[in-house]
Amino acid sequence: MSVRRLAKEQPASFAFSTESQAKADWWKAKYPAVRKQSAVIPMLWLAQKQEGWISEPAIQEIAKQLEMPVIRVLEVATFYVMFQLAPVGKTAFVQLCGTTPCQLRGALDLRSVLEKKIGPAHTVSADGKFSWEEVECLGACCNAPMAAINDYYYEDLTPESLSAILDDFAAGKAPQPGSYEGRKSSEPKDKVQTLTDPKLYDGSAAKKIKIPNLPEKPKKAKAEPAA
Repeated sequence: MSVRRLAKEQPASFAFSTESQAKADWWKAKYPAVRKQSAVIPMLWLAQKQEGWISEPAIQEIAKQLEMPVIRVLEVATFYVMFQLAPVGKTAFVQLCGTTPCQLRGALDLRSVLEKKIGPAHTVSADGKFSWEEVECLGACCNAPMAAINDYYYEDLTPESLSAILDDFAAGKAPQPGSYEGRKSSEPKDKVQTLTDPKLYDGSAAKKIKIPNLPEKPKKAKAEPAA
């Protein structure tokens, strides 16, 4: 496992917004008072959704509200890679899958696009809008190569489509997530080659199957009344 540390440059303070604090209080109320530390992951997530990343002041604030040692919150934040410990792009944070299936389908070409349009991995662009990193499998191997951008998956990417997606984000648009080859979910890329006969899945074949009459179960004899 790679070592994960907090960013060297930290903000002076952190405070939940009114909306985020209301959600944090809702999460804390889901647990008995003595177990409210169970809300640490949701509260870290709320802090990240608000600021884009997890800062040391945010960790301290969460520890204070949950009445738990700061080191315990730090342990959670550094263990789960879904928590970003340094600032990321405010407009688009790209997580490019670099595992074998995606590499075989062109992930290295996508990485070149990101390096050209944004810069080196783990650095935020000069305008603060974009950043990217390479990650392990994101579980969409059937639609490789792919990347997670902010909260959504963008799949079946090519250098051209990824470049266009980044341009749309830069222009203030919201590019449609999903497959960029028009596929639905992880259906076959070209034509369907399995279950081509509707009778195999619409139930019509099953209706024609005759079930033999089963013999009736013998009736239980009634118990004789006691004398």
